[in-house]
Amino acid sequence: MSARQIPQAWAHLPFFSTTWSRVEAALAAETRAVLPPARQTFAALDACAPAEVRVLILGQDPYPTPGHAHGLAFSVAPEVSPLPRSLRNIYAEMTEDLGACPANGDLRFWARQGVLLLNTALSVPAGDAGGHLKLGWADLTADILAELDSSPRALLLWGKPAQKLGTRLTNPDHLRIQTAHPSPLSARRGFFGSRPFSRVNDWLKKQGDTAIDWTGR
Repeated sequence: MSARQIPQAWAHLPFFSTTWSRVEAALAAETRAVLPPARQTFAALDACAPAEVRVLILGQDPYPTPGHAHGLAFSVAPEVSPLPRSLRNIYAEMTEDLGACPANGDLRFWARQGVLLLNTALSVPAGDAGGHLKLGWADLTADILAELDSSPRALLLWGKPAQKLGTRLTNPDHLRIQTAHPSPLSARRGFFGSRPFSRVNDWLKKQGDTAIDWTGR
């Protein structure tokens, strides 16, 4: 029996009846270590049922360094130090925007508040960034985005790949914040100074919703 259990709240998506068996077989045939650990493959979806998603943050694929990825985009296991550079830049912008940032890189407390930290591939071979981007995960991303388009969400689309995928979300009532990616190569081209965290909270409050506690402080 596979350790990768289909997340029940999302099990109705077409991916799980049409594509998952092929992806699962490819993962089983992979000769390299696969990250994150199998039980954490669907951690982002396990943490947020569709109706609970208030904010969507799109990443690309899991961190390829063993011990870092645990199933949520941009998040790392709490003991990881130093933080990955993109996450350091996210925290730098958050500190400028909100005056504080989380004590470590574990963002699961965001997920518990309805922030879906979705990578567009849910697996990666250790040491080979992007190695599973063409494995079939794109079908799952498409299904998730179609599901989330049904009602207004806050969309944080960082970098061109996320923005391209964001064109699938056409509901005019979404909050759409598109900037450069927080990676060291691009953060200074529009990510820094974008104040995404306070802008999301302002929008949520205007919807009559509660703000996200981004900092955990």
